[in-house]
Amino acid sequence: MLVRETGVHSLLIDPLTQRDAGTYTCVATNKTGQNSFSLELTVVAKEVKKAPMILEKLQNSGVPEGHPVRLECRVIGMPPPVFYWKKDNETIPFTRERISMHQDTTGYVCLLIQPAKKSDAGWYTLSAKNEAGIVSCTARLDIYAQWHQQIPPPISIRPSGSRYGSLTSKGLDIFSAFSSMESTMLYSCTSRSVVESDEL
Repeated sequence: MLVRETGVHSLLIDPLTQRDAGTYTCVATNKTGQNSFSLELTVVAKEVKKAPMILEKLQNSGVPEGHPVRLECRVIGMPPPVFYWKKDNETIPFTRERISMHQDTTGYVCLLIQPAKKSDAGWYTLSAKNEAGIVSCTARLDIYAQWHQQIPPPISIRPSGSRYGSLTSKGLDIFSAFSSMESTMLYSCTSRSVVESDEL
């Protein structure tokens, strides 16, 4: 307790602890009487500052073009850190098209890209910063082109040479292979002498 010449009385507590919390009453007394007042002392726990620490790092990943991709990390710190995302050392704006940033109170941080494009491939860095320090981690994202299996169209193969030769070699009836017109023409010329060509 301190008393100044000006009549100011002080109660000094040093160092202050949680046990010092409570109600304090000051009483002033003299021959003619007394007076008093009370106050409540609340002791607030000292804030412990801890630099950000990465619990789960970013992982290298690769996805086909057009698919969604999530870059995930978990960071803790006190006070809670502020997060910054970079792609190839350039800060990613929060309003960038197709890209959204998410985080929760457990330290989970996510960068969501949907749909992914070839231009999204590169090196991604997450930085976490608070009053006690800063920490970063980096991972590679690869975007693969989608390969669609193409079924070749059916190939129409026209028989080369004489249809007679190709059919008779398989034991087929020649007359069933030709149209009715061709059959009529064939019957009309049976009375003539037919010379078989070298092709047949």
